[in-house]
Amino acid sequence: MATFSQKPADVVKKWVLIDAEGLVVGRLATVIANHLRGKHKPTFTPHVDDGDNVIVINADKVVFTGKKYTDKVYYWHTGHPGGIKERTARQLLEGRFPERVVEKAVERMIPRGPLGRRQMKNLRVYAGTEHPHAAQQPVTLDVAKLNSKNKRAS
Repeated sequence: MATFSQKPADVVKKWVLIDAEGLVVGRLATVIANHLRGKHKPTFTPHVDDGDNVIVINADKVVFTGKKYTDKVYYWHTGHPGGIKERTARQLLEGRFPERVVEKAVERMIPRGPLGRRQMKNLRVYAGTEHPHAAQQPVTLDVAKLNSKNKRAS
């Protein structure tokens, strides 16, 4: 029995819509990363982009567990000497681009390299409830029902 290896021409991509309101960031990111890579499909092939297109709405309403909302720090470097910068998760969520919290969480779960960069282009994150992808007829995925821990009980 030969190992199945999917060809790029045989890939069938679907559109998935996820409402992130009240969902825990890390658990949401793992579901999104698995759908972007295609690991939820029986035809998964590691070197082929056979994942789905994922649309995330209400990214500004995600939650953290514990004290991560105030204590989690995102670092980046400007490239200049002494150019280390930092922001907390609270500053990002209350700032101008709150969807970056979800984007960074997913980006760090996708393999680095050309294939990972290609798979990240299949992710669209929006802070509000509106998205311009109604013509693609996305299928709604209820992440909160997958596991009771995915939604933060407050």
